[in-house]
Amino acid sequence: MIRRVVVGAAAAAASAVAVRALARRGAERLLSAPRTGPGEAALAPALDALGGEVVRLRSRDGLRLAARWLPAARPDAVEHEADGTATATAPGSSWRPDPHEAIVLLHGWTGSSVPFLVEDGPFLRHTAGVLAVDFRGHGGSDPAPTTFGLTEVEDVAGALSWLGERGIERVALLGRSMGGGTALAAVAVLGDGSMPGVDADPAAPAHVAPPRRPRVVAIVAESVAPEIAVPIRSRLRGPARGLVARWLLDAAAGTLGGDPRELEPARVIGLLEGIPLLLISGAADSTVPIADARRLAAAAPDGTTHWIVPGADHGRAHEVDPRGYEARVTDHLRAAFASARGSGPIIGAPGERSADAPDPAGSVED
Repeated sequence: MIRRVVVGAAAAAASAVAVRALARRGAERLLSAPRTGPGEAALAPALDALGGEVVRLRSRDGLRLAARWLPAARPDAVEHEADGTATATAPGSSWRPDPHEAIVLLHGWTGSSVPFLVEDGPFLRHTAGVLAVDFRGHGGSDPAPTTFGLTEVEDVAGALSWLGERGIERVALLGRSMGGGTALAAVAVLGDGSMPGVDADPAAPAHVAPPRRPRVVAIVAESVAPEIAVPIRSRLRGPARGLVARWLLDAAAGTLGGDPRELEPARVIGLLEGIPLLLISGAADSTVPIADARRLAAAAPDGTTHWIVPGADHGRAHEVDPRGYEARVTDHLRAAFASARGSGPIIGAPGERSADAPDPAGSVED
């Protein structure tokens, strides 16, 4: 009897050690995202055709980040359809891009910002200039673990500072998957720019005035899970997927010395009152099931719009419904930029609501 107890205890201990070892290896994979995604090399001609400026900027904690800046298109420019026919960028619209406005693209876990920029840059630049940033550990940026937004908010802070140095005053964040979650976390952590000093570098010399940080006037977040465990669980096989996802994140938190779940979307989205927010979800998303997407939308502030795209898988809304996607995103961004323009201050006094901040309306899902 005693022998059976000892043997059983030893087997259980060995099993626990094996589980911890597997969790550590799995966590290492989670934190080591692919720098480039499949097919990115083939996008080089399309990227070159976009033009723009290849830039290097620094995250708030000092990492060097690769990025590409596309100036806004001329108001009289036209886009070309796949068959080569030219069409007006916005029929009947009198929209004129403002050189003091920009859109920041924030990509997902796999690869760099190149596919996102090639796909969305051509239509976005008819609304404002576009800055596409490679997160740390991705594309041409410095090596670092991928943390699902926990440290990537420092990359967003660096991008905002770079834009502020160029005279940009109003910014919209457009993020997909992990990038969408990072957009939500960045505004929750850094603020929307209506209060000075929120993202100031504590190590900077006191006598050096930092550049005025742009105000974040809108967010578009596509294919965002309410909790980080959701996409991990969706990609696992076998029983107890939720439990395994939790073990992996526990191990990742131990490796990082900080828990990425602290800034997961469900925890921070309720803090974004007053920021026009468009959530986009695919009804056929196998990574973030639509029931989970609806849970995130339910936690969002009043005034949030949740657009569900029939037949779209993870991050594929634009591919499935290009005209609808471009119209929805363009309308959302232009309405936010237009509302933020005017005589009100870009940055008000501490604790003061900016005079040009839009008032929230009722929540919408369609």
